[in-house]
Amino acid sequence: MTGDVTEGLRATRPDRLELGEGIRWTGTGVVLVDILSGRLLAAPDDPAAGLRTLFRLPVPLGAVAPVAGRPGTWIAAAGTGICLIGPDGTVNWLARPEEHTAPRMRMNDAAADPAGRFWAGSMSYDADEGAGALYRVGHDGTTVRVLDGITVPNGPAFTPDGSAMYLADSARGIVRRFPVDPQTADLGAPETFVAVDEGSPDGMAVDVEGGVWIAVWGTGTVRRYLPDGTPDRVLRLPASCPAGVCLVDDVLHVTTARVGLTAPGSHDGAVFTLRVDVPGTPASAYRPHAPRTPSDPQETS
Repeated sequence: MTGDVTEGLRATRPDRLELGEGIRWTGTGVVLVDILSGRLLAAPDDPAAGLRTLFRLPVPLGAVAPVAGRPGTWIAAAGTGICLIGPDGTVNWLARPEEHTAPRMRMNDAAADPAGRFWAGSMSYDADEGAGALYRVGHDGTTVRVLDGITVPNGPAFTPDGSAMYLADSARGIVRRFPVDPQTADLGAPETFVAVDEGSPDGMAVDVEGGVWIAVWGTGTVRRYLPDGTPDRVLRLPASCPAGVCLVDDVLHVTTARVGLTAPGSHDGAVFTLRVDVPGTPASAYRPHAPRTPSDPQETS
């Protein structure tokens, strides 16, 4: 399948999300977030079934990753920081690096890398130029600020071997590729992987061939690029704001948004599916070295 694809994308679920992003295949199921409502949602295997709310936070929820060895526990980019969320909905904050900042900030997209570290971006509510950052959570739960000067970070997404990270700065229309040191997780000098002329690169996923699938906000398209940045194909949706993508084996799932649209269409905010010819693998889990007891526990249920 190459070139433009306009058929086969299905929006069968009844749900319409305000800002559907952070969609991930955990290996046992698909989860996604509705960022501004703070909801983590599970997508049943039946594509006609509605999404199921796993929990709801009183702050925006950017994205999650499962925690290895702790069934039902998630690490999350939420509110102004990073937290662990237990099976009963209890929230334990690891860090709140954007708690007392000007302009007012929130966490956005996030993902674990193949080595089991968690990476999360932040942005201002008004997308102020250069106000965002990228944070890395190590195996010991320590949170480190690793990049500054980002406006709207999306991704990150990683090559299957974890040797490179893709990070979008959506407001600037670019996706950069960073080398990742396998031992220290330090980032090398970036190169521009993709620059889009219209719309904004948003959520991303990397398939088993190293191809990068990018939801391009404002264009109604998802685009696949080869590992060298060559455009490979374009999928066209009947929704203007694709925001997140994930591959469940050879089925592509795409989240979309309604937020900011003056007259949302019937498909805006829907979750779409399409069978493709290049499979993906489950999202990586965050792998802590040892159980950690973070400070400031809060009940949210």
